[in-house]
Amino acid sequence: MTLTRRHALAAAATLLAAPALAQGQNQPWPSRPIRLVVGFTAGSSTDVTGRLFAQKLTELWGQPVVVDNLPGSGGALGVERVARAAPDGHTLMWAGNGAITIVPSLQRVGFDPLRDLVSIGAMLAMPTVILANKDQPFANLGDLIAHARANPGKLNYGTPGVGTPQHIAAEMLCHQAGIRMEHIPYRGANLADVLSGVVPIGLQNAGAAMPLVRDGALRCLGLTSPRRSANAPEIPTVAEQGFPGFEALSWFGLMAPAGTDPAIVARVNADARRVLAEADTRARIAQLGLDPLGNSPAEMHAAIAAEIPKWAKVMTDAGMTLVR
Repeated sequence: MTLTRRHALAAAATLLAAPALAQGQNQPWPSRPIRLVVGFTAGSSTDVTGRLFAQKLTELWGQPVVVDNLPGSGGALGVERVARAAPDGHTLMWAGNGAITIVPSLQRVGFDPLRDLVSIGAMLAMPTVILANKDQPFANLGDLIAHARANPGKLNYGTPGVGTPQHIAAEMLCHQAGIRMEHIPYRGANLADVLSGVVPIGLQNAGAAMPLVRDGALRCLGLTSPRRSANAPEIPTVAEQGFPGFEALSWFGLMAPAGTDPAIVARVNADARRVLAEADTRARIAQLGLDPLGNSPAEMHAAIAAEIPKWAKVMTDAGMTLVR
């Protein structure tokens, strides 16, 4: 992944250099409540992390930061709404990388992520977890693959939606393992159906799933990060279970409509990084299985530009149909 933990260290070193209060069009910003669009349902990892920042930024800005859940099209519906919003700094996006760097290659969307949006900064990163209903006979990833090979196309897996990093991670695994599973896309978190056994396998961001894994309600078969997580060192990666180099991370960050005042962008970035540096924020994101990033607008923009062709190639290699 282009975004690295080095950005978090750089961010921490520069937090005290936050700019003064940004000025909007002839009036201080923010002058009214902020709408923070989240492209997934309540309870999803995108929603949980977005609300964490919304609460903290409300305290800093003295204006409510109201989360607006607009699920659909793998998060792209919310992105499109933000791209069309007035660039006055009062509509922001808590974006996941899937909607920005993957979905536009899979389906026709009403935005160009590099032209119609401005990057503010990626704040968090985390792996996908491969989950199994606890009544399934899968003790590890090898068991799952053996079962899928013996029953091609008969094993279903759920993800938060078409084109999400979880969907792409599953297709990467199927391609590399030479197996075929049937995809069941949801409009956000699929944990309830994995818990009940409606779908035997689920791929979900660690942030939403790890509390259930720690409680023993779900079994985690592997992480899609290149190394084991310090927050869950007992869970092996996909890479170490026979797939060297396997990596599929998610990240979350703030974006705004193109044309937003650069001073507002700088202010939001500085304040979000200030939130990220707080001890209680760090404790909460560690509990959720996330890693801090906190990079700059330029770094986030460069990451998006690099990831779009990267994921398009992964999808082509896996035989997925791309928009032409």
